[in-house]
Amino acid sequence: MSSLAYGTPLAAAIPAPSIEYGYLSPMLIVFGVAVLSVLVEAFAGRRFRFGGQVLLSLAGLIAALVAVVRLAGTEATAVVGAVAIDGVTLFLQGTILVVSILGVLFMAERGAEPKATARSGPGTWSLAAATLGRGVDAFTPQASSVPGSASEKAALRAGIATTEVFPLTLLAVGGLLLFPASNDLLTMFVALEVLSLPLYLLCGLARRKRLLSQEAALKYFLLGAFSSAFFLYGVALLYGQAGTVKLAGIADAIAAHPDNAMLALLGVALLAVGLLFKIGTVPFQSWVPDVYQGAPTPVTAFMAAATKIAAVGALLRVLQVAVPGLKDDWRPVLAAIAIATMAVGAIMAITQTDVKRMLAYSSVAHAGFIMTGLIAANDKGVSAILFYLVAYGVGTVGAFALVSLVRDASGDEASSLSQWAGLGRRSPWLASVFALFLLSFAGLPLTSGFVSKFAVFEAAAAGDATPLVIVGVICSAIAAFFYIRVIVLMFFTDPPTDAPVVVNPFLTTTVVAFGAGVTIVLGVFPQILLDLADRASTLVR
Repeated sequence: MSSLAYGTPLAAAIPAPSIEYGYLSPMLIVFGVAVLSVLVEAFAGRRFRFGGQVLLSLAGLIAALVAVVRLAGTEATAVVGAVAIDGVTLFLQGTILVVSILGVLFMAERGAEPKATARSGPGTWSLAAATLGRGVDAFTPQASSVPGSASEKAALRAGIATTEVFPLTLLAVGGLLLFPASNDLLTMFVALEVLSLPLYLLCGLARRKRLLSQEAALKYFLLGAFSSAFFLYGVALLYGQAGTVKLAGIADAIAAHPDNAMLALLGVALLAVGLLFKIGTVPFQSWVPDVYQGAPTPVTAFMAAATKIAAVGALLRVLQVAVPGLKDDWRPVLAAIAIATMAVGAIMAITQTDVKRMLAYSSVAHAGFIMTGLIAANDKGVSAILFYLVAYGVGTVGAFALVSLVRDASGDEASSLSQWAGLGRRSPWLASVFALFLLSFAGLPLTSGFVSKFAVFEAAAAGDATPLVIVGVICSAIAAFFYIRVIVLMFFTDPPTDAPVVVNPFLTTTVVAFGAGVTIVLGVFPQILLDLADRASTLVR
């Protein structure tokens, strides 16, 4: 008689994993608000959609930040060890949320672009068309339309707003929060895809120069897909070496067989391709200037800051938790990458004639300086990286926000360096704030950039990486050249005949002022954040 007649189960029951919702609350809040934002997009009336999305996004991000603060001091794992909640996770999540709040404020700006005028007749098939004098944001009104087509022109006349950017941004933020918290490689891969896919879409939604924006999105998508494939192949090799995808389990397997770690070495190398691509280091930096230039400037600001913060956190966890036993193998390779990244970023920035491309190569150089802290492989290096990411993230958002305030006669961003000549005479406050950001990026004293570089160089010197520190100082001097060149251009050069105008919209000006304030405060009074970063430099297994 069949065993089914006796009620014998065909398979053993699978125990349900324990899910610590409290530990996961920052991520759950963001993902939950993202789903609610999708529902608002689907069911709310067009007239109320924009304001509702902005308020909902800001409320969700602030609530998630409060949840991060409430978890301060927690050191535990969640979801059967898949997610680590420790000092590094919470510090980076807090930083990402602050940057995201600034990014959402920047995306919500409707006062920088020329105001729409009321129209009637064919093509004005939206109630938004009846709104007189309302400003527009930086995003195309209808992403599905061909640039320059009749449908795009009709959408422009109708005053349609692409409010889909807010749920997309929230989904990306959810992935960004999970990325540095991932305690196993499969969770990390899922987080990588969750944060990447919305960014690919956001990069192609620029209101102006749509072809350039779509080209940037396509480049980012194709290269990002390749890097994700490398990452996944690295996961497979590490699983073959350790028999597990948990970071602690990989470390234990390598420690048990230190002389038989060839698969682990290959796996870490391929894994690093996916992570270093997101960080923007050499030789994976080719996408950075094109994407930063073509994407809508609010998306560029958000992506340049938040993505680098999350990717550095993920790489830090892999190196410190999964493969500390291979430190003698990965340190020389990462040192060579750091040197190349600092040099290429500093030298290529000198040749740029576009402000956004110059800031893109500046971001590449900063990736090299951050790598210096990773190579230190000590507690000082971890705390220095945490401080650096705060200073870099807030300063970068502020700098890109400021770039969007300089407009030519047609209302487009005046990103050509030649158009910035004499800007200090026409708008001294804006030129002075941009000079502050540039001097901070160069690492001059009394700015957050100086403290950041000093911290990572000190950690690297303590970790027997003095040659790397010497190269870093030289590259900082090279970088200072093109930063000071821009300052000279703004203050000591005659303006062109078609000089751009400076706009002062409230939200973007607020973002710029916040970034400038943080840059000064962390340069003059850095100790509070340094102490916080030092206390947060803990990684659980």
